[in-house]
Amino acid sequence: MRAFVVTGPLTGEVQEVPEPVAGPGEVVVSVHRVGVCGTDTEFFTGEMAYLHQGHAAYPMRLGHEWCGVVAAVGPGVDPAWAGRRVTGDTMLGCGHCARCAAGRHHVCGDRREIGIRGGRPGALAERLAVPATALLPLPDAVDDTAGALVEPGGNALRAVTGAAVPPGGRLLVLGTGTIGLLVAELGRAAGAEVHLLGLPGATAFAAGRGFAGVWTRDDLPDLPWHSVVDASTAAELPALAVDLVEPGGRVVLIGLAGRPSTVDTRALVLKDVTAVGVLAASQGLAGTVERYATGAVDPRPLVAATVGLDGVAAVLAGRRPPGAGPGPKIHVDPRRGT
Repeated sequence: MRAFVVTGPLTGEVQEVPEPVAGPGEVVVSVHRVGVCGTDTEFFTGEMAYLHQGHAAYPMRLGHEWCGVVAAVGPGVDPAWAGRRVTGDTMLGCGHCARCAAGRHHVCGDRREIGIRGGRPGALAERLAVPATALLPLPDAVDDTAGALVEPGGNALRAVTGAAVPPGGRLLVLGTGTIGLLVAELGRAAGAEVHLLGLPGATAFAAGRGFAGVWTRDDLPDLPWHSVVDASTAAELPALAVDLVEPGGRVVLIGLAGRPSTVDTRALVLKDVTAVGVLAASQGLAGTVERYATGAVDPRPLVAATVGLDGVAAVLAGRRPPGAGPGPKIHVDPRRGT
């Protein structure tokens, strides 16, 4: 089958690779849509920390935001999965440690992550092998575009849950990329008054989404922010989040900077602020599917363009496809040539 393989920093190509086989407890999915995210870009550039910590190595197949149709089921898997539209959890715990037993498989010390960690191939390919335990069925109301946005939506939903904005409270989201926008959409659906902070020149799309306010550092109003979510990659913004949040409020950290962030813990203590870190989508996936299916949140406008596998290298290198819309997300349909 055809798959996009990253062979080294800034080097990748479409290759013919062996077909996956559904082993015990697994299914093979015919991939219909894959999202390209910042983590994929960091692997392509060689900046991703896992490459330097021994958790990942080239060559590797990326792609952890995906949906498709189950094409084959392995031994021990309910045959009713065959032919179903699905997405799945990225985080694959060992299944027998205390963390997995407690439902925290996403922080299992021996976990593998689809398309990210432990050599588990990702979805930038025509087909993908996945443990059946990681699958989530997709209802007809969640099409392929929305289906490949369940994984980032699950991260965003966990951030909104962690923010615990009181009814009618004010939520400030730092960052106007895909995760920031999904946090904003899900926060609004939960009843919060949502504002976003973005870089100059990067706020136009967010400004058209009907939020209460979209600001830059220069014009951010002096308002009480009951919760602040940092969905950026800027090392200085976690400290800003702590500075801006109301005393007794919550700061949620879901963005990852390329260098360490510095937060003065005295500010956390003296303001009685709760800080929450969010690693993965696992516990937010089902809730995200539900919100997409009911129409409480429609994530599809975030997708600017869809390309085939032959277009992946350009996207990872930061080039937007010709005719791309204003949204931040690029999708890949492996069934397409370009």
